[in-house]
Amino acid sequence: MSAAERDMERWQAVMRRDAAYDGNFVTAVKTTGVFCRPSCSARTPRHENVNFYETCEEAEAAGYRPCKRCTPHLVAAEIEMTTRLCAFIDQHFEERLTLDDLGAVVHLSPDYVQRVFKRIIGVSPRQYIEARRVGQLKASLRSGDEVTTALYDAGFSSSSRLYEDASSKLGMTPATYRKGGQGMQIRYAVRECPLGYLLVGMTTRGVCEVSLGDSAEAVEAWLMHDYPNAQFSRTDDDLAQAMDMLIHYLQGDSRQLQLPLDLQATAFQLRVWEALRNIPYGETRSYRQIAETLGAPSASRAVARACASNRVALVIPCHRVVREGGALSGYRWGIERKSALLAQERRSL
Repeated sequence: MSAAERDMERWQAVMRRDAAYDGNFVTAVKTTGVFCRPSCSARTPRHENVNFYETCEEAEAAGYRPCKRCTPHLVAAEIEMTTRLCAFIDQHFEERLTLDDLGAVVHLSPDYVQRVFKRIIGVSPRQYIEARRVGQLKASLRSGDEVTTALYDAGFSSSSRLYEDASSKLGMTPATYRKGGQGMQIRYAVRECPLGYLLVGMTTRGVCEVSLGDSAEAVEAWLMHDYPNAQFSRTDDDLAQAMDMLIHYLQGDSRQLQLPLDLQATAFQLRVWEALRNIPYGETRSYRQIAETLGAPSASRAVARACASNRVALVIPCHRVVREGGALSGYRWGIERKSALLAQERRSL
């Protein structure tokens, strides 16, 4: 990426007040002598009055002072705090953790912990804890543990609590998940599209599969590989509305996909996928940038693996993640399709 392109990417982030860029650079305003986070809620300056710096230290060395509203010099401390909390939760998620408990770990108020954690991670501490519990539950069920044993090992207080959460967290009941989705009913539709053939699969709870391929047989094979023990029925007419939305998106007629999802994921995968859905239409992020957004700058490879495990193409836009410098990397449905998707988004803008 050239210097001019990086400058424009940063300026667009400032225009959007995009918190995903907090910690990546600061915005220094010549007319006020102040530097801010990209997400600062102050009035947006004129582009010609702005300088971008990689760090607060660089901005201060150039004579600027930190904004009192957005306190950009605290970003690094907030990321470090959130990383500590994630590590603490990872070790204690089976316990009954409260915001007071988390605040005590970092010696800060519960309200501040809630606000900063949600902004940096993308989910609340409670959502993160629940995702970690479900991730542990899935691992235990896959290893053959009985449902009751796996339930309590994962930190669920009762079976009723677990089954209340099953539809949103597991996509099925724990016993069904242990059997590899046996008895799951998946309806699917296939249609020719600008990128070959498009398949959408749905359970009663939402979309569980969106795939692209060279033939109807190829995308059907993807679906049956991902859900080997499910029962399938092709119902093109019933899923026409969802298919139409996806086709309009592929053609550049729509920039958003609002479809209910039925996904199975670890806590980390959920965090990555949420970060992907926050990448604006027509833009890209590197694996490193996504990892930094999650407060785990060394987790680029783990981010790449989470992208590769995405079963709902387009809805979770993993095609917007590229290598450092903008080069395209692997894509589950082919590098050519990734390139075509990005080109279509740029044309639509």
